[in-house]
Amino acid sequence: MTTPIRRALSHCVGWAADRRIPSFLRPAIYRGYARATGADLDEVRLPLAAFPSLAQFFVRELKDGRRPIDRAREALVSPVDGTLQALDAIERGSILQAKGRDYSVGELLDGLGDERTLEGGQAWTVYLSPRDYHRIHAPEDCALEELAWVPGARYSVQPHVLARRPVLAINERVVLRLSTAHGTAFLVLVGALNVGRMRVVGVEPTPRRLCVPAPRFARGAELARFEMGSTIVFLTPPGACAPLDGLAPGRPVRLGERIGVWRV
Repeated sequence: MTTPIRRALSHCVGWAADRRIPSFLRPAIYRGYARATGADLDEVRLPLAAFPSLAQFFVRELKDGRRPIDRAREALVSPVDGTLQALDAIERGSILQAKGRDYSVGELLDGLGDERTLEGGQAWTVYLSPRDYHRIHAPEDCALEELAWVPGARYSVQPHVLARRPVLAINERVVLRLSTAHGTAFLVLVGALNVGRMRVVGVEPTPRRLCVPAPRFARGAELARFEMGSTIVFLTPPGACAPLDGLAPGRPVRLGERIGVWRV
């Protein structure tokens, strides 16, 4: 499928997802969606009839207390619900992808950061499926110093596609440069097939923006959201953080749970 066709399909899906649903039909439609995808309706904060469209339901908020945040000083927490796709060291300017394929850190960040400062660091890749909660939260106390919306393709980010091409560095994405007490980290939101809308709290979409003053986010605070499912990549500098023992690709992770240990 060519890029223009994928983009047109994404626009069509977005248009359909934005259509207003009669209130009396909403509970049945969203329950059907939950049955098809595995979404947990018991976690949804608002009544189902309160969501006027599928797009609004997709970015539903959770009931208070459903995602406790690990507050230990040394904890790196997952910024999202999803499935860990990859857990890799950054070596020779690249991140290893599925089946031995790798992709360039410089291309992933689109020049927002100097990839040399990440050499020897660590990368966590988490896939969000249609069943998952799609708001993205700060993995650590941080300041959002700079961000960039990067145009690109809209390939699927499912594992069998990643095995064939370096999708994460060529898809449309938003790159966030975060200043933390442990050094500069990067959080990359990667768009996918039917996923062209990514939002960052308090920041309008612009090609590139230096945030002055830099907005601050406490660990666990809402930072951004996908308006359809996709993938995030979180990168930390060398020596700053180690993956949690026993964490391996294929494991489900939840927002706020520990996925790594800060060393500095």
